[in-house]
Amino acid sequence: MPEEPSRFVRVPLNDLVTPKDAARRVRREWNMPPGPVLDMVGVAESAGALVLTEDLDSDLLDAVSQWPEGRQPLLLANTRTPGDRRRFSIAHELGHMVMHPVPGAASTQEKQADAFAAEFLMPAADIRASFSDGIDLSGLADLKRTWGVSMSALLRRAQTLNTISEWQYRTLMIEMSALGYRTTEPVEVLPEHPQRVAALVQHLLTIRQMPLEEAAACAHLLPEDFQRLYVDGADSSSIPATRR
Repeated sequence: MPEEPSRFVRVPLNDLVTPKDAARRVRREWNMPPGPVLDMVGVAESAGALVLTEDLDSDLLDAVSQWPEGRQPLLLANTRTPGDRRRFSIAHELGHMVMHPVPGAASTQEKQADAFAAEFLMPAADIRASFSDGIDLSGLADLKRTWGVSMSALLRRAQTLNTISEWQYRTLMIEMSALGYRTTEPVEVLPEHPQRVAALVQHLLTIRQMPLEEAAACAHLLPEDFQRLYVDGADSSSIPATRR
């Protein structure tokens, strides 16, 4: 299977280019239709990224990424996170790769990546009307089904777009906390599963007949680890996600 060219673009920030501008440019470059991103993992893979999901043995790290010069972008997402949070984390890491070629002030870059992810997953032009009649917890749950992001992310988006007041935002956040929604929200967004790496491994092992030991060496892994990660787990990682 030949390596597909990456359609990732760098969008450096400056006084005239904001994170939302960067998100809009990436969506435009990738010919994405308006509205919700139905498959965040699929969008990243189609643009040339290698996406992996794995239990990172921590609840403190949602995702990591890197985009070495001249190489394909790589995203690693933690399977411990729920589907909606994982989608936002992947969009967040996409923002880092697009906007931050070199490390900078951590707090500033984290806020910029969050702003990128919010615009990428919930474009202002498309979601603003969803908040026009006000918002409550029932409405947030319905919007979660549509947009595939958490109720808290939707609430923050409504605040950022000035469709609700600071008092309304705080009131709903307190209500969500009282109901335990800050840790476990209603409405499950099923996790999205990468397809591309599994397809590459299958191509190497079955079409090119590469010995497993050689494939593992290419990935800088022990054969047993390669078998566990990319062969034994291939069936479960290739199941497409659906929302309910």
